[in-house]
Amino acid sequence: MSAQPINSTAPDLVNIEIDGIALQAPKGSMIIQAADKAGVAVPRFCYHEKLPIAANCRMCMVDVEKMPKPAPACATPVMEGMKIYTQSKRALDAQRNVMEFLLINHPLDCPICDQGGECELQDLSLGYGRSVSRFNERKRVVADEDFGPLVSSDMTRCIQCTRCIRVSSEICGTFELGGMQRGERLEIGTYDGKPLTSELSGNVIDVCPVGALTNKVFRFRARAWDLMARQSIGYHDALGSNLYLHVRRGEVLRSVPRDNEAINECWLSDRDRYSHQGLYALDRLSTPLLKDNGSWREASWSDALARAANLLKAQAGEQLGVLVHPASSNEEGALLARMAAALGCANIDHRLRALDLADAPAAMPFAASAQALANAPAVLLVGSNIRHELPLVHQRLHQAAKRGAQVFALNPVDFPFTFALAGKRIVAPSQLPAALASVAKAAGAVLPAPLADLGSVDDSAQRIADALKAAPGTVIVLGELAENHAHASWLRALAEALAAATGAVLNRVPGGANAVGLSAYGVLPTALDARAMLASPRAAYVVYGAEPPHDFADGGATMRALAGAQVVAFSAFAPASLRDVADVILPIALLPEMDASLTNLDGIEQRTQTGGKPPGEARPGWRVLRALGEQLGLADFAFTDLAQLRSSLAAKAPVAGKGLATAPVHSNDGLERITSTPIYRTDAVLRRATALNAHPLTTGARAVLNPEDALAAGINAGAAVRVGDNTGTATVPAAIDVAVPRGCVWLESGYDATAPLSAAAALSVTRA
Repeated sequence: MSAQPINSTAPDLVNIEIDGIALQAPKGSMIIQAADKAGVAVPRFCYHEKLPIAANCRMCMVDVEKMPKPAPACATPVMEGMKIYTQSKRALDAQRNVMEFLLINHPLDCPICDQGGECELQDLSLGYGRSVSRFNERKRVVADEDFGPLVSSDMTRCIQCTRCIRVSSEICGTFELGGMQRGERLEIGTYDGKPLTSELSGNVIDVCPVGALTNKVFRFRARAWDLMARQSIGYHDALGSNLYLHVRRGEVLRSVPRDNEAINECWLSDRDRYSHQGLYALDRLSTPLLKDNGSWREASWSDALARAANLLKAQAGEQLGVLVHPASSNEEGALLARMAAALGCANIDHRLRALDLADAPAAMPFAASAQALANAPAVLLVGSNIRHELPLVHQRLHQAAKRGAQVFALNPVDFPFTFALAGKRIVAPSQLPAALASVAKAAGAVLPAPLADLGSVDDSAQRIADALKAAPGTVIVLGELAENHAHASWLRALAEALAAATGAVLNRVPGGANAVGLSAYGVLPTALDARAMLASPRAAYVVYGAEPPHDFADGGATMRALAGAQVVAFSAFAPASLRDVADVILPIALLPEMDASLTNLDGIEQRTQTGGKPPGEARPGWRVLRALGEQLGLADFAFTDLAQLRSSLAAKAPVAGKGLATAPVHSNDGLERITSTPIYRTDAVLRRATALNAHPLTTGARAVLNPEDALAAGINAGAAVRVGDNTGTATVPAAIDVAVPRGCVWLESGYDATAPLSAAAALSVTRA
């Protein structure tokens, strides 16, 4: 019996040769992808592995055996037996000719170009460009367009690779950039001349292979070779995007993305990219401050720590409250929990914006990772403007929707997403539990007794339930507006019942950059939670990293509680609001200025490196807490470095309760308030980032009304209105939008004007 030939190629692979190297590549893949995998360098401009193929720069020309002319490697699929040459005379001549054409109209202003030293065109022209130009005609000039406060344009340098267009459409999902005219007159622009409004717009800077699109905040501040790169992470949302801080002489000048496929891929939200501006605000604190007879004075560390220790020792443990910002690091949180326990204080919490803590909720890692969301067949968003809460998780959902996923929303506002929703229900906040109960009942969920009477099954509820049941891997996402709802415990219980009935997994958006880590390291109360310790004021408070009133659910109540108590504040800034209520302010470093660890929404603990230098006498928070612990004479504060501290830490899974809120859903004596946090005002650093606060997404304090409510009250768009509740009033401009349901007024937090108002009280809105 003769031997039979054996096919050693897998059915989904083909055999090819690149420069004489035999290898296998997946069917349907392009030559450039096979070359990259084999480590063979092929020049390119328009090709990017995360973007659709355009094949319009032609720089990646290669010589393919039996093809009559060079072929673009990015758009030529591999075939069985194909032989490719990247260094043959024909391939090199084609690449050099393309480079000559690209440089015909390029201004060659490398000495003043902000991209100099980081320019792909500059790099490749060294290897493929001529030493002299044969072009004697006038070069074309393109008028620059104002893309807003974040991105600067020099479109005369543009080589029409269209990477920015594809980022705008495929990644940002906003379709703001496009090509106008044809041939030599082709220009990249926004058509309407308006600024870029995407929350991911800075990514066009990273993909631009020339100096046509650059970082407006960083522009002309330094050259690439002046900078030191330090690994860090984003700390303005719970995703924890990986990034590099570029530092010169202790000052953070810019942030750029660091590749991590599981977290942020190669992208970065504008919030993480530009927030470093806030590090250097005018009210940044550099020296400890003490209040003597109502007046502030600078003090030495020894005096400030002694005053703080005496203040804390003078109070019984139950009369002390510890309020911790949810972006504080794991090390800081663990030390605060250790200190509170040693002082006999069980009142410690980081859930500063939560209104309903009846079920003792603790932040948990996502059941379906951020990466897995891109492949989810169906997703239900409950009380979530995920585009602003987690911009790069929203981008994952954008990719899922392009793959055919059905995304549904139950929201109090018809928030704009970059994908079409398969279904939505926009209801007043008080009706959100009933809307979710309807879906749960449609899925056949068994609801606990207090919630069994909520909602009734209708066609839209049945459709959502059927979609969640239809395939494995479906996801329910509880967002910020659900987690900070006046009846958040109801929504959590309903979401758990719905997940159990449909087989979906439940992802609860953590209420801060390190809420998962702080929950695991004990920054949770065993007595009074944050809301309770402010409603029933303590004699003394430790306020760590938080800025009253903006970082709290009820700003007015917070200021009143703190004003009547002794307050030790650990803060990077010294705003007037903090000076009004604090007695001691200790300056601490921010995350880009210290070694620290944070735990992201997938439960991944990530570490940062020291980037910038803290100003003046400011020190990393863990050092200040260690010194204060020694001043108090507490045990377990004798470590000398961060490694010793970390070796003594042990995370524990928090235990959540099952309680339910009992208060009425909403009183009928006014408009319901819808409260959300503006994308660029979620913490003290962002509120001080000048460019982000000039961005179109930062709308300013305003009251957004349904057109029918505005008509009934005689209110026009732009008119000043007085908004009041039983705690305070605010005068803000009115806006009118059908995205807001009837009987509601949408007021974003984080602004001085709206700070006196409660997050959940009924509101009156009248013309000012």
